[in-house]
Amino acid sequence: MTAAIVWQRRRAAAAGVWREFAANRGGLAGLAVLALIVVLAVLAPVITDSAGLDVTHAPGRPLQPPSAQFPLGTDVDGRSVLLLTLWGARISLLVGFSATVLSVFIGTVAGIAAAHFGGWTSAILLRVTDFFLVLPSLVLAIALSSVLPQGVATIILAVGVTSWPTTARLVRAQTLTIESRPYIERARALGGGHLHVVGRHVLPGVLPLVFANTTLVVGNSIIAESTLSFLGLGDPSAASWGSMLQRALGSGAVTGGAWWYLLPPGLAIVVVVLCFTLVGRALETVLDPRLRGERERP
Repeated sequence: MTAAIVWQRRRAAAAGVWREFAANRGGLAGLAVLALIVVLAVLAPVITDSAGLDVTHAPGRPLQPPSAQFPLGTDVDGRSVLLLTLWGARISLLVGFSATVLSVFIGTVAGIAAAHFGGWTSAILLRVTDFFLVLPSLVLAIALSSVLPQGVATIILAVGVTSWPTTARLVRAQTLTIESRPYIERARALGGGHLHVVGRHVLPGVLPLVFANTTLVVGNSIIAESTLSFLGLGDPSAASWGSMLQRALGSGAVTGGAWWYLLPPGLAIVVVVLCFTLVGRALETVLDPRLRGERERP
């Protein structure tokens, strides 16, 4: 009976969050565009022919302008730019989501551990976090991508293990706020151990903030993946938005006036990052009572 009441309250809370999120037009529009892009990326093998990605089976002429047959023109090898953009979304989104999961997981664990245990554990974790914060994450990602074998897994690892410190700092601050509340002291006085306090009290209080921050990290991860691919550190056999830009610049598309080769991948990166930013800001406003109060204040 108690479990049923708990789940009923959680469903009611989730419904309330969705109502407030839906009231934010920017966040709702960003979510709708993201859903469309994800659906197109997932269905790319069904609605397109992957044989067109092979340069030996390119159906068009090099750098052919947009036409009825090729709505976004062709690349330097005669492949459809629309086809490359759709398949590039699969790689960019895969790396963005996977690297974000890895980054947020590391940052959440490190932040909670640093705030909860304190002492030498906190000192060590904070020094490691400061080390990663001082060094630019993109430089570290480039270094890792250079020494590890080229591939999608390497890009995910390089972006994920270098972009977690911001999440760790955010989670640590929220954990310290939660653990200063009276019900945490009561839980410890009643014999609650570390696992009970973290699992039953700290983690549920931290997760909303982590979830809102995750949407913002995804956009940064996609930019990092595009940058690494643009620098030639991605998977050379896979089409991604960054590798499309690299090949476009390397093939003289700028001087040749082939704007259709540069514009689609560049706009795709901008649109996806903007949508994730809109969704993240909307979630922050909904989940953070302080921001919600500022929004409602006349």
